[in-house]
This record gives sequence, C-alpha cells and structure tokens, in this order.
Amino acid sequence: MEINSIFRRVLLFFIAFQLGCQQISCTVTYDGKALIINGQRRILISGSIHYPRSTPEMWEDIIIKAKEGGLDVIETYVFWNVHEPSPGIYNFEGRYNLVRFLKTVQKAGLYAHLRIGPYVCAEWNFGGFPVWLKYVSGISFRTDNEPFKRAMQGFTEKIVNLMKSEKLFESQGGPIILSQIENEYGALDKKYGAAGYNYMTWAAQMVVGLRTGVPWIMCKQDDAPDPIINTCNGFYCDAFKPNKPYKPTIWTEAWTGWFSEFGGVVHKRPVQDLAFAVAKFIQKGGSFVNYYMYHGGTNFGRTAGGPFITTSYDYDAPLDEYGLIRQPKYGHLTELHKAIKQCEPALVSGDPTIISLGAHQEAHVYYSTFGHCAAFLANYDTTNTARVLFNKMHHTLQPWSISILPDCRNVVFNTAKVGVQSTRMTMLPTSSEMFSWQTYSEDLTARDEDSAFTTFGLLDQVNITRDASDYLWYTTRVNVGSSESFLRSGGHLQLVVQSTGHALHVFINGQLSGSAFGTRENRRITYKKAIKLHPGSNKISLLSVAMGLSNIGGHYESWETGVLGPVVLYGLDQGKHDLTHAKWSYQVGLKGESKDIVSMNSMSSVEWVQGSLIAQKNQPLIWHKAYFNEPDGEEPLALDMRSMGKGQVWINGQSIGRYWTASANGDCQRCHYVVTYRPTKCQVGCGRPTQRWYHVPRSWLKPTANLLVLFEELGGDPTSISLVKRSMTSVCGDIFEYRTNTTDWHTESYGKTQVIRRPKIRLQCSPGLMISSIKFASFGTPVGTCGTFQRGTCHADTSYDVVSKRCVGKDRCAVAVSNSNFGQDPCPKTLKRLTVEAICALTSKG
Repeated sequence: MEINSIFRRVLLFFIAFQLGCQQISCTVTYDGKALIINGQRRILISGSIHYPRSTPEMWEDIIIKAKEGGLDVIETYVFWNVHEPSPGIYNFEGRYNLVRFLKTVQKAGLYAHLRIGPYVCAEWNFGGFPVWLKYVSGISFRTDNEPFKRAMQGFTEKIVNLMKSEKLFESQGGPIILSQIENEYGALDKKYGAAGYNYMTWAAQMVVGLRTGVPWIMCKQDDAPDPIINTCNGFYCDAFKPNKPYKPTIWTEAWTGWFSEFGGVVHKRPVQDLAFAVAKFIQKGGSFVNYYMYHGGTNFGRTAGGPFITTSYDYDAPLDEYGLIRQPKYGHLTELHKAIKQCEPALVSGDPTIISLGAHQEAHVYYSTFGHCAAFLANYDTTNTARVLFNKMHHTLQPWSISILPDCRNVVFNTAKVGVQSTRMTMLPTSSEMFSWQTYSEDLTARDEDSAFTTFGLLDQVNITRDASDYLWYTTRVNVGSSESFLRSGGHLQLVVQSTGHALHVFINGQLSGSAFGTRENRRITYKKAIKLHPGSNKISLLSVAMGLSNIGGHYESWETGVLGPVVLYGLDQGKHDLTHAKWSYQVGLKGESKDIVSMNSMSSVEWVQGSLIAQKNQPLIWHKAYFNEPDGEEPLALDMRSMGKGQVWINGQSIGRYWTASANGDCQRCHYVVTYRPTKCQVGCGRPTQRWYHVPRSWLKPTANLLVLFEELGGDPTSISLVKRSMTSVCGDIFEYRTNTTDWHTESYGKTQVIRRPKIRLQCSPGLMISSIKFASFGTPVGTCGTFQRGTCHADTSYDVVSKRCVGKDRCAVAVSNSNFGQDPCPKTLKRLTVEAICALTSKG
C-alpha cells in the first residue's frame, strides 16, 4: 500500500513536470536557499521585457531569443496609466495586452515575474500612475492615505483577478511564479516615518490576502514583513542579504546598462563586468537574478517620463531596442548561464566553503549530498592577473574576474574572457523615399483665443493640460506708449522668464524670439534675451513644452511644472514691469492636435501646402507630412531625424515618440571593464545627437502610401529625413589561445586519452548573409575593439590568409586559436589571441 502511494506521488510529480503544470495545481514556496517550484529548489535567471515598449508582433521573437539566451523567467512591470487611462475605463488591447504577453511567455515554456507595483518608476511617464489619480480628492501618493490606498488596491485587485480568470498564476498551471507590490519604497518609507511604515505593511497584508498561490516581493525594502521577500536592485548585489535567514537571496534588477536622456551621452556596461557581478552574486548564495533590461525597447508615444528621457530605451541590453541580438553581451551571458546551471545541484544544497587563495583571491566551494561539487574562483584585483592553486591544479585568473568550475576541476567559464563574436550593427539606407511633402503652419497671428481661458497670474501646466498634450500656451499683452525712450533710441527691452517647464519657446508678436531648455539635473529654465516691441499693444506668447512627467520622488504628485514665474520686462521708463500677476490667457495644445491631423482618417479642414514652401527650412512650429512605401526585407526600420530639431512624429496615426537632436555633452573617455561600474564610467556619443534614429515597427506599415506626420518646434529640413534599416554589417571575434600551464579551457577524457578542446573563434552572419571578406585578422597581440582593431607588436603574417580560407563565402565558420594553425609562433612565451573582423553581405545567387 505504501509503495503504491509513493508510486502515485512520483507519477503525479512526473506528469506535472512534463506538462509544465498545465493540467494540475502546482506550488511555489521558498526557503533560505532558493525559490522552490513543485518541491525543487531552483537557480533562476530572469530578464526584464516590458510589453508596451515593443509590439505584439515582436513579443514571440524577443521571448524566444531570451529563452535561447538561457533565461528561465521573463519579468515585466504592469503599467497602471496605460491600462486605466480614465477612472474605471480599462485598456488591455494592442501593446497593452498583458494577457497575450504572458501567454506568449507561457507558450515559450518560461516562467513570469509580474511586478504590479502599481508604482513602477521605470523612466515611465508619472512613474506609471494615471494623471487622473493626482486629482482624487484628498489624495497623497504612496503613504498611509485612504484615497490612495483605495485606488491602489482597486487596480491591484483588477490585475490579480484578471490573471486568475486567465489561470496565469503558477498555482493554477500558469507561468507567474512571483509577484511584486510597491517598488523601491525603502527610502521613502524612512522619510515618511510611521505613515510610510503603516502604508508598506498595509500593502504587504493586502496582497497576501489576495491568495495568488505565489510569493510576493518588495525590492529595496529592508523591513519587508513576512511572508514578503525583500530583494536587491543595483549594479552589484553580492553584499545583499534578505532580512530573514529563511528567505532566498533575490536580485530583481541587475542593471545591464543605463537609460539615456536628451542632451546626454549613451551609457554602456562592459559585459565582462556584468558577468562578474552576476557570478559574484551567485557565488555568495544568490539564487535569482533578473537583468534590467534584457530587452529595453522603445518609449512610443508620450510614455517616457523623468523627464527628458529619450524615445529609445535601449539600456545597452542583450537584445537591443529593435529586438536584435547584441553581441558579445548576449552570447557571453548565455555561456555564463550555462555554467551556472551546471552548478545548480551543488548551489541549492547548502552554504559555501570559502577558501583564501591569495591577498585578493578566494574560492567559494559548494557540495551536495549526492556528491556534486562546484567552485567559483574569484580574483578581485583590478590590475593583476593571479595564478592560484586550487584542488591540486593551477589556474590563471584575469583581473576582476571569476572562473566557474562545475566539477571543482575544470573551468568552463571565466567572466573576463569573452569567447563569443561581437557584431557591428549599422543603419543602412533603404530604397524607400519620402514623397508628396506638404506643410501646415501653426499660425501664431491668428490663434483662436476664443477657445482659451483667461485669469490673473501663472498656473501649473499639468493642472491645465491634464497631460493631454505636451504643449501649453501662456499669452499676455503689453501696451507700450509712443513716448518710451527705448523707441526713440532704437533699443530693445529685456525679457526674463523663469520656468519649471522642460522647454520654453518665446514668441513676440507671432515671431520666435528664442528658446530655452532644462535638463534632468536642473529643470528650472531661465530665458533672458533682448526683445523688440512696437508702440501700442504687443502680444507675448510663451509655449511651455513638457518632456514627460516626473516619475520619482516624495509626493511628486504635488510638483508643479510650466511657466510659474517670475516673468519680468526690463528697460521701460517706469523701470521693470512684472508680468507675473498680469492677465494671462491659456490654451492647451496645438491646432494640429485639435484637428487630429496625424490620423489616417482625419477629415480636418487644415490646408496643407505643397511644393516650394518645403524649401522654407528652419521655420518653427511647422507640421510636415509625406508618404513612403514599405521597403523590402525583414530588417527593423528607423527614421533618421538628424536634419530636424525637436518635436514629435507619427506613422499611420501611431506615435513613434518625441524626437530631439540635441548633442550629447559628457566625458567619453576610454572604457575598461575592471573597477566598480557607474553610468559615468563608460560613455559614448559625445558631440553627436543623443538619439538620431527612431524605431518604426514594421507591423505599423502598409505595403504602400504610409503616412508620415511630424511636428517640428524649432525648424529643420524634413526633406533630408530618411528611412533606414538596422543591419549587421560585420562580425568580430577575439579570443585567447590555449596555454598548457593553465586549465582555463575545458578538457574531456575518453578512456585513457585526454582530448583538449582548443578555443575557436566562431563567426556567424545573420540569416541571408554570408562572409564576403575579412576586414581584419591578427594572431598575436592586436589592440582595439570591433570596428577599430589594429595590429599589435606581435602578429602572425599568415593570419589573413588562414582566416579568409576558412570563412569567406560561408555564413558561419570556426578557426582554431593555436600556433599550429598559423605556422611559426610569432612571439614565443607571449599569451596571444586571434582577433578577426569579417564583413557580412547578401548571399549571391547565380
């Protein structure tokens, strides 16, 4: 009887494992080592992919690439403002179809981590809160405030009940194994004191009471109450420990790079350092790592918040903004994940034994009760390579690196040794041209002031626009007497405007006088310029422009933006003339917005002008439209906007997002992977536009006559806008040779014969492309990075010929890295490497 009972249990577990918990209920629990799924401790690798930052047509491809990259889990925030744009009115369609996204994750055989929040930060407009929430009577965000808690609980229950109705929690056979409530609240918790603590504990109790059958977490919340798991976010989390010994060590945001802001540089994080950080976290007992971001995507429409966040949310992620594989980051992390998985039986079995191997070197060794042994050999020295003795074998450890030995003998991975190819992605022109250009001007001399309202004083922009538009007009009139001295001398007055808006355009009597811009660090704008007024009535119009609402900070719902003053005229005979409390008229948005001229089906009465007026370049506040045909191929597409200034752009009525070609200011010095990473460490793009290319999803296009509409604030040359495709033009490989006095490369034994698997450079072009030529090849001591390789002091003259023979004319190739492959050793007793850049081109068909 007992045997039959045991057999039934084993059979039930086997069925659950085989069917992915589709047919029966499953459980997720945890202990001090790991999450436990159906009775099994798991080391889990996760990646953030936010469904609104790509299109449904992209989701499956991105998720499959994530799975092939070694991920077990897909993590996403849930974005309240897109799902409930008006109180009680919900939207789960298109890019906001959360259920479809999670079922795509499930179809791929992956788990999901649902970070409901509902505050998300995420460089997202208003931190993910709907703007209407700001106007709920008596509300105060993210504290012990009843109006806020009612609204937050209502949305949280809406999402949880939707997930339950679709059977998406793992306890129902779905993919969701973990959920998050709140987000990085710890700092505010301390600031708010008792009110913060009460709110945090209420949120924890509220979600536990929803009975989802899966654990809940709070990130960066050291005092998260049981059973909530507190977790870590950051560039490094190896020093983090949960607040109770029976909770697993979880890293919810391992930052793969950093976000970009208009006017700033683009941030990169070397994959060697990222791999080092992840390996160090695992060796210290971590069991769940989530990359933020694994695919960053695009801030379509007006979803970017911060403000000043770029439309691109690429984040230097393993999958780039367009969903393409970024090498070597993707491949190197894939190899890391394979190595970690080989260690899993030992990692989940107990605590490590720590062995000192030197002044800056140590080993973390894990043993299982079934005889598994896994070791992590770390070298924390930022300068010197170390040679250490472990388990009676010598190992060479690169600076700032960790070697992984799943059997405690053979190194299968070192975080500093990148053995996968790099790729160079290029924006190539397409054959599709823009045609039938037309323009429409926002005529400032004939603004419809009847639709405006007038009051004394300056008002907060968001209170008036309710974020329905980026644009708000502030208009007043100034009477100038004919006897004013400055008129007789031909002089000018000086206008000073103080604004907390993100951009400001000043118009005097319908003509652009000048503009001023803030930054994320200093959002307060000072416009100070000489202006010319004429006798009689003069109109001063200030166009305040938002660049996304604030997404972080204490009580940011109370922060104001727009032209809040003072606004002062200097130079009149009476002295300064303070306009701050004068009569101002307010008008939300632009004429083109009110006429909906971006829509494919718009029947507006706007008179578009064709022909020669397109030559009137650099005119402000101009709408432009044109048509184009979809280019052939399957490559991702983008608009090259370098000829424009600042504004917004739409394709077939869909908003691509904000554009701004402001040049990047920053320090773009040479970058190296060693030493603690910060966003200021590895920067690129100085002196160039922060963002030049803007993603155009192919699913938004028709075969012909696609409508492009853009609004240009400053002026530019729209005829120079072009449609480009993102393509891999070359692949690079860079790998060290095998040295007989180390065990840094895997060996296999067959009977009594030991076979050494020598390192190889492996190159592979994208589908449909082949290696047409070798741009660079050197076996020796080459220097540089992909695209800028140069010979070093040591070089084998046969390098080019050997690589060309093996690779040209093929879609992929492999070249062994050894002296025997290149003839005579070009520099004995020197550690050499093979470095190659190969050009990929279309396959020729005869």
